[in-house]
This record gives sequence, structure tokens and C-alpha cells, in this order.
Amino acid sequence: MPQNRWSYFKAVLDYLGLLLWMFALLLLIGLGVRAIFASNGAEEVSIWAFLAPAILSLSAGMLLKRNFHFPPLDNRRAMILCATSWLVLSIVGALPFCIGIQMGFLDAYFETVSGLTTTGITMLSGLENVQPSILFWRSFLQWLGGLGILTFFLAVLYTGGSAHRLFGAESHKVFAKRPTPNLFKSLRILWLIYVGFTIAVGAALAAEGLGAFDAVTHAMTTLSTGGYSPHDASIGYFRQAGYGNFALIEYTIIVGMMIGGVGFFVHYRLLRGGWRAMWDSFEMKLWWLILAGGTAVVMVDRFSQAGLDSFSMAQLHETFRNSLFQVVALVTTTGFATQDLAGDYFPAASKQLFLMLMVVGGCVGSTAGGIKILRIGVMFSMVKRQVLRLIHGPSAQLPVSIDGEIIDSEELHRIATLIFAWCVLIFFGGIVTALLSDHGAMASASGMFSALGNIGPCYIAMPDMVSLHPLIKVVYILGMLAGRLEILPVLLLFSSRTWK
Repeated sequence: MPQNRWSYFKAVLDYLGLLLWMFALLLLIGLGVRAIFASNGAEEVSIWAFLAPAILSLSAGMLLKRNFHFPPLDNRRAMILCATSWLVLSIVGALPFCIGIQMGFLDAYFETVSGLTTTGITMLSGLENVQPSILFWRSFLQWLGGLGILTFFLAVLYTGGSAHRLFGAESHKVFAKRPTPNLFKSLRILWLIYVGFTIAVGAALAAEGLGAFDAVTHAMTTLSTGGYSPHDASIGYFRQAGYGNFALIEYTIIVGMMIGGVGFFVHYRLLRGGWRAMWDSFEMKLWWLILAGGTAVVMVDRFSQAGLDSFSMAQLHETFRNSLFQVVALVTTTGFATQDLAGDYFPAASKQLFLMLMVVGGCVGSTAGGIKILRIGVMFSMVKRQVLRLIHGPSAQLPVSIDGEIIDSEELHRIATLIFAWCVLIFFGGIVTALLSDHGAMASASGMFSALGNIGPCYIAMPDMVSLHPLIKVVYILGMLAGRLEILPVLLLFSSRTWK
């Protein structure tokens, strides 16, 4: 690499060094949890499971970091740093799984990427037998990834130049609104709201009878819309374990997932007394329509399968709760489940709907993945515009607008590009899965749907994920990163012109 090109990318290593320092401190949180459980004999993980990665991360950061005066980043370097930091920090984050429970590196890396991207596909089974510190670490990874690694970095550690480019490289980039014009103040407000809602959900779950560990881990993975649970049966565990108020627990999780799936600027308005924020925008109206319509379709499909002779008020409530739970879990891309998604409980039409919800995702500015509801609405508006042009002629001035704001052609092109890239990646991942496994067409496609949408559940049973071909796992890892970073930063790494 020419010297001037090396200088160009050296700035990326400077920022990466500080990110590694920050991650070393976060590993100490896992070490603290390990110490708490070790004190009462409930923890057998070695202290080195967290201490060794922390030392490695700190040392690597010191090697990369030359000084504290960061050179400015342009958009390209910001995107390269974004993609590189997620790849590198996932390596460090995987080491507690490797050292603590002797997990293979590829599976541990998969688990970490799935956590940080809030996807929720897991390589672990028999979770009730996994050490508490490891279960906490995977939940904490999801919570950290909910608002993003770089947004956390900007909110708590970094206040220098290039912040807007770093924020733009990681965050969802369409119509993003902030509480205040000041980026750093806005990020701190958003993180404060995020922490506050996490505490609220955790307190509600604890009041409903969950132990402190279950309440904390589920609160973190609910607000982050990640979906990791310390139980193999996910949220269905509480019904199976005999919790008398399991329905109330499920409704609490539903509310928590909905909070995570709504844009945090909406929450900011609500907390300031602006109740109209719940319905006064195009996106929020479409959000409620999708939730209500999706739940109704699943309920009708379920009763069509079971037959009307099974109808009763108790059955109606159970069907409503299970349908609402799964619709919310998938449209927010959380991935929690009360019923096995790959099983027979949900009929074929419901499973087709679930695939659509996986693609749609949550609201812009939320912790949810997917294409985003607002983008889907924009695409429908573009279709409507083309139909009207056929009626009124190509010279008709028919701009695409949302909430009175005209969307410029550059943004429309970017949305179209993103959705096309989604289709290509889903097709590619589905083909790879079908070629290298014995899963059928729908199951193979659903695996990449799940990875790219950062969802978790799919029509491949979770225990079968561990036995997938290593190449499939690599493709899903790249899919999870592409989905979380909205594809372009990851594609930039694979462009030969990036490195010339």
C-alpha cells in the first residue's frame, strides 16, 4: 500500500484503538458479574474468561493509538471504521465464550455478532446449564448493540470532530431526528431514555416474580430488541415453569418490545408530554396498522386451522396473546417466542406473513432491524406516483412526500439501492444454505431473512443452527453485520477501490 494511502487509513486505526480501550472497560462489567456469582458458589467460569480479553483489548488499543488528537474522518473512512470496529470488537467479545465455556471460535464469533447486531440467532443450547456470567455477557452485548457501539462511544467517551460522520456511518440514515441540534447532547438524552426504559421493564418483571438475573437479562434483550434469553424455551419458559402470571409477564415483554421498536425521538416527545407523537406521523400510523392487521391475520389463520369448534373465551385470549406476541416480536425484530416458530402451532399463511414482517422491521431511530416501516411506506408512495403518472402523463409534478416533507431523488435512489441489495443478499444466502444443507427452500431463505433482518427466529430449528456448514455461518455473520449497518459499510470493505 502506498505511503499516502497508509496515512489515509492510519486515522481509522487511531479511532479503533480508543474503541478497543473502551471495550476493555466493558469486559470488566462481565468480570464483575462473574465475581458476584462466584461469591455464592454459582459460577465456575475462570476469571481469565473476561480478564484475558480485557488485557488483550487494552494492549491492542495502546498499540494502535498514537495520540489523542484524532485526524478528521471523511465519509468513506467513517464507514470503514464503522464496519471494521464491529468486526474487530466481535473478535474480542467472542473470547469469553471460547475461554469460559470452551466454545469453538467460529460459533463464539457468530454468537457475539448475533448479540451485538441484536439478531438473536444462537449457537448455544442447554442454556439453563450455561454459567451465569456467560449468559449475562451475551445479554449485555445485545443491550450495547441496541443503540450501537459507536453511539455509545460518542455518548460517553468521545466529543471531538468527525462525530457526525461516525454517527451517520452506524445509525439508520433515513429521516433520523434528534432531540436537540447538538449531537452529543442528543445521544446522551437517547441513552438516558434507553437506560430508563431498561430499568423500568426490569423492575416490572421483578415485581411479577422473576428473579433478579432473569429480570435484568430479559430487560436488556427486550429493549434492545435482541431476543437472547437465558432459557431454551425463550419467553415460553415462564409458562412451562409454572409461573401463574405468565400471561402478565408476556404482556410486559410485548410492551417492552414495542418500546424498543418505536423511534426514540417519539419517546422523547412522549416523555415531554407530546402524546400526539403516538399517532401523528405517517410511520406511527403505519406501525399501528401493521400490528393490528398482522395480529388479526394470524388469529384468523390459527382459528381456520383449529376449527370453530375450538372457540372459547379462554382460547380466544390465548390465541390473541400468542398472535400479538409473535407479530410484535418479529416486526420489532426481537425474536422472542412463546411458541416454536418452526413448529405446527402457526399455519402456513402465518409463516408467510412472518417472513414479510421480518423484512419490514421496526421504526426509524429504534433499536429494531429490518428495512424500516418508513422506507416501506416510501416505496408504496413511489408505486402510487408511477401509477398516477400513467394517468396524468409523465410531465405531471408528483413528488414523493412523507408528513409534508418532500423526499429528494437522492434519498429515493438510496432506498431503492438498499432494498435491491437486500433482495440480492437474501437470494445469495438462501442459495448457499440450500446447497450446503438439507433444508428446504423456505427454511433456507428464512435463515438469511433472519440474519439480514437481525431477527433471530427462522424456519430452521435453533438446535440445527449449530450443525450448519461453516460457510453458511460465515454468510450469516456477514448478513447480520450488513443488516445492522445497513449494508453499505460492509460492502465498502469488499470493494477493491476502497483499498487503492
